Amino acid sequence: MNSPCIAVDAMGGDYGPEVVVPGAIAAARSKNISLVLVGKEKEIASIVAQEGAEDLDIQIHPAEEVVGMDEKPSEVLRKKKNSSIQEAFVLARKGQVDGVVSAGNSGATLACGMFTVGRIKGIERPALASILPTEKNPVILIDVGANVDCKPIHLLQFGLMAEIFAKHVLDITRPRIGLLTIGEEEGKGNSLVKQTFELFKASPSNFVGNVEGRDIFKGNVDVIVCDGFVGNVCLKLMEGLALSLTNLLKKEVKKSFLAQLGFLIARRALKSFGKKIDYAEYGGAPLLGLKKIALVCHGASNSKAIKNAILMAASFIENKANFHLEDGLAKYEELVSFCKTTETSQPKSA
Repeated sequence: MNSPCIAVDAMGGDYGPEVVVPGAIAAARSKNISLVLVGKEKEIASIVAQEGAEDLDIQIHPAEEVVGMDEKPSEVLRKKKNSSIQEAFVLARKGQVDGVVSAGNSGATLACGMFTVGRIKGIERPALASILPTEKNPVILIDVGANVDCKPIHLLQFGLMAEIFAKHVLDITRPRIGLLTIGEEEGKGNSLVKQTFELFKASPSNFVGNVEGRDIFKGNVDVIVCDGFVGNVCLKLMEGLALSLTNLLKKEVKKSFLAQLGFLIARRALKSFGKKIDYAEYGGAPLLGLKKIALVCHGASNSKAIKNAILMAASFIENKANFHLEDGLAKYEELVSFCKTTETSQPKSA
């Protein structure tokens, strides 16, 4: 098999090419992959030269337009057809790259992906799947921000995609799926959750029922499903809590000599703990449901996060994640069609 070739939106994120390009170069140095850096050619070439990376398999694809983090996806599609995000997906559509990584505007990334490379057959909405550490094994939280207004059929599809992904990429034999809500008992939650519960219960997936927010990190399920509004709030809360706990710990350590001595003794364990909760270790969130592999990184990603996102994308390509998604979803085609019919025929909740 040829080495994976990945298009990187070099202009994306809060820091642009100054952070993205060194991260991409670090990925290329650590693994046999080909990269196409998409964006302003002179800026990218200058950084590549500074990093002494001319010997690596890195190409530059020019794209002069940059998408701001606050721009509306619809405006980007209409007015910025030569943006770095759009051009990266055009390369994917043409088969010149196997996947795309971007730390840019996530809404624009989703829109460009949907309208340029298209969706896997049967999928109504692609979803962002974040891989999180737990007390046991990693858990997939889906959706974490791509879709803030969802129907039950969308949540069912999110769960089925994450189940297939967990099985073939994370090597979990029979992934356990939980539905995120406000109580473990059946019947807890809003109308969206209640209707989705019934769809999962009728499906052949390994659905274990409702889970609460406090259960996310226990590791008793492998996939947790929610709409993008709830998922994004969860994700941002986790990131903020991890950062605040780290800062509080640093302040407490400075208060006394004994605390500093204890910190030195426990330094190795604390370093290991910090690594587990650092979002940069996981790189980015795969955008499941597109015809090509795509990873969306945090806007504030550092070079380490960019590197790990590219390495993660490469591993997904090598594991043929999209082939397994398309093949697995085809087996659920009758179920999804039945659920769509059932959903349409149900009276709307008051």
